Amino acid sequence: MSAALQMTAFGLALLSTLFLLLATCTDCWMVNADDSLEVSHKCRGLWRECVTNMQDGVRTCDQYDSILADHPVKIVVTRTLMITADLLAGLALATLVLGLNCIKFLKEDPCVKLKMCYGAGVILGIGSILGLVGSVWYAVDVYVERAMLLSHDIFLGVHYDFGWSCWLGMAGSAGCFVTSVLLTCCLY
Repeated sequence: MSAALQMTAFGLALLSTLFLLLATCTDCWMVNADDSLEVSHKCRGLWRECVTNMQDGVRTCDQYDSILADHPVKIVVTRTLMITADLLAGLALATLVLGLNCIKFLKEDPCVKLKMCYGAGVILGIGSILGLVGSVWYAVDVYVERAMLLSHDIFLGVHYDFGWSCWLGMAGSAGCFVTSVLLTCCLY
């Protein structure tokens, strides 16, 4: 049972870590959600803003100014939290691989391998909380921005909804949290 649980946790941790990395690297955290006839599709992300022409499929992206330049708080906080979550998830994944029973590393000391799996679970739990806070922070800020415009009867022609990168970040964080629970609570 322990080997099956470890392999399930490893698979889920690997998938969740990939989701977190994709969410951090991709640039579709906010998408335009205008219901009128669209000629372009606009995505905003943590690193740049891209516009795709719907008629010919040409995509152009504008990089944000230097990383050291002043940016909105939501971008800075989300970048920081997502990069930290990525690093912690990667560290936890490496620790989990070494702690698996099917790996010959420290095969003669199963107690140490079990502690490595437990430690990987704790690290994944911390990373999942950081990733979830970063993703939800960005999503709430998008919602508040849209609500403020609507409450002041300001319509700029385009309003934004959550993009697939935001949902991917939330899914990756939730998967890391479930893996953390499996490794810390169920492995013993």
